Amino acid sequence: MSIKLSPSILAADYGALRESIKTVEDAGTDYLHIDVMDGGFVPNITVGPPVISCLRGDSGLVFDCHLMINDPDRHIDAFAGAGADIITVHAEAAPHLQRTLSYIRSLGKRAGVALNPATDIGCLKYVLDDLDMILIMTVNPGFGGQKFIPAMVGKVRDTKAMIGDRPIDIQVDGGVTLDNLKAITDAGANVIVAGSAVFRAGDPALAVRRFKGLV
Repeated sequence: MSIKLSPSILAADYGALRESIKTVEDAGTDYLHIDVMDGGFVPNITVGPPVISCLRGDSGLVFDCHLMINDPDRHIDAFAGAGADIITVHAEAAPHLQRTLSYIRSLGKRAGVALNPATDIGCLKYVLDDLDMILIMTVNPGFGGQKFIPAMVGKVRDTKAMIGDRPIDIQVDGGVTLDNLKAITDAGANVIVAGSAVFRAGDPALAVRRFKGLV
């Protein structure tokens, strides 16, 4: 199965962010994972639409924006306008999930739903035809550099079975390394978020090629 790689800028050098992004883009990554945190849904605060807008002019990558924020509906227009290509909201933060997903799609963007490790996939049963990607958090959101939760491999497998033949991507985010990549993809994931394993590698470009199976 061909996988798409989405390095997370949460682990990048923010003092040289443009250069870091160019390195992984030139190495052949598919997406750029942009972790948006509000200090409420998760403890940390990261970037918002102005930063995404600044980066958009310098990169042709798919901008994969993961909104770890409360009340995401208030901010969807801003992220779409800033240049997000995929907008993923947390099921735990979007009480009117079907409406939220439909609105994201109405803006011409791909719609994703993220699930925390303890959140059951059953909450997506009635919105499967309204989304393009399911993000299985394989750590608890809010911090980079955490260890992968092994039980999430089974969750990925169950998600793959639930979606059947629908053209829905399964993304995993948190603690992914070359050592656990095969187990994750064998379970059905096809979009891989890697932060520390790419941007904090000795050679980020080589790390991208290894994740992509090119070396």
